[in-house]
Amino acid sequence: MNNFSIAIHGGAGTLVKGLMTAELEAEYKLALKIARDKGYEVLESGGSALDAVEVAVNLLEDTPLFNAGKGAVFTNEGTHEMDASIMEGNTLEAGAVSLVTGIKNPVSLARDVMEKSYHVFLAGDGAMQFAKGLGYQIESPEYFYDEVRYKQWQGIKDSDNFQLDHSVKKDGKFGTVGAVACDKEGNIAAATSTGGMTNKKWGRVGDSPMVGAGVYANNKTCAVSCTGSGEFFIRGVVAYDVSCLMEHKGLSLEDASNEVIHERILKINGDGGLIAVDAQGNIAMPFNTEGMYRAFKTSKGDENIFIYKD
Repeated sequence: MNNFSIAIHGGAGTLVKGLMTAELEAEYKLALKIARDKGYEVLESGGSALDAVEVAVNLLEDTPLFNAGKGAVFTNEGTHEMDASIMEGNTLEAGAVSLVTGIKNPVSLARDVMEKSYHVFLAGDGAMQFAKGLGYQIESPEYFYDEVRYKQWQGIKDSDNFQLDHSVKKDGKFGTVGAVACDKEGNIAAATSTGGMTNKKWGRVGDSPMVGAGVYANNKTCAVSCTGSGEFFIRGVVAYDVSCLMEHKGLSLEDASNEVIHERILKINGDGGLIAVDAQGNIAMPFNTEGMYRAFKTSKGDENIFIYKD
């Protein structure tokens, strides 16, 4: 039987320990633990890596602690526009959605795009039509309302500024969520979900729903979910870059991940991190910020939950 494992993240960014209360830190770690353990249970019972990452990300989307699903930030118009993607490493099938509103679990809609349409990426009104055609319940704006997110938006809404959620120091709430997993069959998968950036305009889309930038999975190399400054991760094609270094240069998962996050993305001034897994169940979780919400668990008995560089 193949070693199996799961890793999840709740965003990378400038995490200042002095602003994080013990109670709040405990809340974040508990949310990460629940999502990780539920995903791991899927793997342990013989479920697929694809199912495991969807389950884990769904749970992260359901908590207001992270910038995805229920915790999505406010756009310039005071709405919530969410992006998500999912990819399976055995067949290279993928699904993604962008600029969707009222969808409780965007990553599940992304999976439906992969499995129930002829396409990979649906956006905006078309993605919403697709969701409604499948019977998705459209949640009211109140479902996504969060006081901290609202105050964050109020501070900049009348300006041309925007905030990458993970770089905001004052509220301790951070960005994109994601998961990667390797199952007992040696198949791997990745999923990413986000609410984007506070006060974003013009239908801005970051790296999270983009195959190759914010998510990638290939059994021959690795599965990757990214978090960070989306524009830079798009330009660096970060998720696929890790895979390429493994495939064409023969680098290990850890070496390829570190090369991309600590060398290549820094050269274009990108900040953030990623989680990755290979088909042997090995895990890498590099980041070049002060911290990244992250957790992992393996069939070898290794497990942990981190926020800072520890």
